[in-house]
Amino acid sequence: MEFKDYYQILGVQRDATQDDIKRAYRKLARKYHPDVSKAPDAETRFKEVGEAYEVLKDAEKRAAYDQFGSRWKQGQDFRPPPDWDAGFEFSGDVAGASGFSDFFETLFGRARSGGPGFGQGHGAGALRIRGQDHHARILVDLEDSFRGATRSVTLRAPEVENGRVTTRERTLNVKVPRGIIAGQRIRLPGQGAPGIGGGEKGDLYLEADFRPHPLFRAEKRDIHLELPVTPWEAALGD
Repeated sequence: MEFKDYYQILGVQRDATQDDIKRAYRKLARKYHPDVSKAPDAETRFKEVGEAYEVLKDAEKRAAYDQFGSRWKQGQDFRPPPDWDAGFEFSGDVAGASGFSDFFETLFGRARSGGPGFGQGHGAGALRIRGQDHHARILVDLEDSFRGATRSVTLRAPEVENGRVTTRERTLNVKVPRGIIAGQRIRLPGQGAPGIGGGEKGDLYLEADFRPHPLFRAEKRDIHLELPVTPWEAALGD
C-alpha cells in the first residue's frame, strides 16, 4: 500500500496551521473541480485533495496520520501493527469522500455515508494507538560518567490539546547513571508522543554523547590521554 503525503498534496508544510490547510484546500478544490477543470486527471486530483483535507482538518486524525506516516517510505508496502484496529469512521460530508484511496481506507477505515463521525460509536473504543517513541541526543561531561549526575533537558514536542495540535516546551530532569558511555541510551517512559484513542504515551530515548574534554578522550570504557613529549624525553625517559 503506497504511502500518500497529504501535506504534499495540499502544498503545505507539516507545521501548517488549520487556516493554512483550509485555504490550500479551497484553492485546490476550485482548481481541480471536474466542472471547472478540463485536465484529464482533474477528478483524481480533486478526490486526493478532499481526502487530504478530511484528515488534516481534524486534530486527532492529523495526529494519528503524523504518528504513523513517519514510519512509511514512498513506494513501500504499508503493514499496520497486528493489534491495530482501523476503527475510524467518517460521515462522508467532504467532496470526494466516496472515492477515498485504498491507503486512506487502510489507515482510517472505510468511509460510511451517514455513519458516526470520528470518536463516536463503536469505532472510538476499538482504536487504541500507543504514542510514538521520540529520540534525541544529550551532551554530558566526562566527569558525569565517573560520578553520575542529573541534567536538565528542554524539549519542544507536538501535543493534542482541546482538539488542536500544539507545540509545547517542557523541561525534564534526567538522571545520568555512573559509567555511561557514548552512544548509550537513557529511556524515559511515557515522555514520548501522546497516544491516540486512549492509548499509552510513547517513550523518550536520549542518546548520550560526551562534550569535548581538554585533556581526556573516551572510547567506550577506556580513557585516553595524549601527553606531549620531546624527542629526548622519548629517547631517554624522564
